Amino acid sequence: VQLVEAGGGLVQPGGSLRLSCVASGFTFRDYSMRWYRQAPGKEREYVASISSTGGSTNYVDSVKGRFTISRDNAMRTVYLEMNSLKPEDTAVYYCAAVRPTYHTPNYWGQGTQVAVSS
Repeated sequence: VQLVEAGGGLVQPGGSLRLSCVASGFTFRDYSMRWYRQAPGKEREYVASISSTGGSTNYVDSVKGRFTISRDNAMRTVYLEMNSLKPEDTAVYYCAAVRPTYHTPNYWGQGTQVAVSS
C-alpha cells in the first residue's frame, strides 16, 4: 500500500497550491479519503474529507471557502486545491485512506510540506 503526496512548496500569502495524492495497493474507489496537516509544534489536525464516490465532502471551518477536495477514481488520485493561503496554513500535509465503516485512517502518506510566507 502506498499513498504518495506531491505539490507542496513555498507560496506567498494569498497564493494557491494544488496537492495531489496517488494511491496504490488497495481498492481506492472503495475508500473515503482525507487530508490532514501538522504545523510545527502542533498536533496533526483534520483538514478535509471526501466520500468514496466523491459525492460528499467536508472541511474544517478554518479552510471552508478556500480549500477544495476532489478525487479521480480512474486515476486513483485525491486532490486538495488550496486558495487564498495564509501563513497559518503552513504545515506538512498528509493524505489518508479510510476503509468503509472505519472511523480512523487505515493508510497514510509520507506528507508534503507547504510553507506560506512572504
